[in-house]
Amino acid sequence: MKTLASSLSVLFLSCLSIFAQPGGMQIDGDEVFRNDDVVFRRLDEHTWIGSGHMASNESLYLVEGEERAVLIDAGTKIDGLDKILATLTDKPVALLLTHVHPDHVGEAKLFPELWMNPADTVGIPQMMPDYSGTIHFLEDGQVIDLGGRQLEVVFTPSHTPGSTTFLDPAAGYGFSGDSFGSGNLLLFSGTFSGLIATCEKMDAVMKEKGIDFLYPGHFFGLNKETPKRIADMTALCQDVLAGKVEGKESPNAMFGLTHIVEGEGFRINYGEAALK
Repeated sequence: MKTLASSLSVLFLSCLSIFAQPGGMQIDGDEVFRNDDVVFRRLDEHTWIGSGHMASNESLYLVEGEERAVLIDAGTKIDGLDKILATLTDKPVALLLTHVHPDHVGEAKLFPELWMNPADTVGIPQMMPDYSGTIHFLEDGQVIDLGGRQLEVVFTPSHTPGSTTFLDPAAGYGFSGDSFGSGNLLLFSGTFSGLIATCEKMDAVMKEKGIDFLYPGHFFGLNKETPKRIADMTALCQDVLAGKVEGKESPNAMFGLTHIVEGEGFRINYGEAALK
């Protein structure tokens, strides 16, 4: 069963690359580590981004507090990831997942515990069949205290049922995984109505918490998720449901994502079932 699940995961990654948004990777920050699997750059004094090479510049984030650190997502294939992290921080590192897809949970097996949205447990057998550790469930609105630094949990479904964003209000930014697509949203599990609800929720939270942008799950140029991006996505979804905008047929049409609509600097891949 695990062999079949692993094969499905590989197939998912192979197909995912077809949906990649073109553009060179441009990430601010000094390079602090590089090997054949990943490059880590320092975003600020206590935050790092790792960029994998297997799935459209998949991103993972090391976020450090005074007492502990968290890794947000675990890339696709990064041998010795736990040892790499130990060169960047001397704090114990816990794993948080934005969602359960193989380009974000690839090295989860290195962590004896992880935290995730319970709505994504449906994907565990196919997407992370080798994980044998303890799974803890996050709650919407939960605060994760790292010691002198707090992350707030916001459930942001549509890419997957359990897609989750982590906010750092004091820093003015957050980490959204693939919740808003990194400029190329694959609307796997949600509808346009559900995506509108997610965008409106995030828009309100970003205004309330003073969040300037969200670091995405993949980098294609300078494609941080801004309040304008979220608002533009909301407006496009509303226009699609109102019949003002029609999607065009996708040249890929995999995973049931048969159509594409495009906004300013982003696109949404969807199937007919999402038109509600």
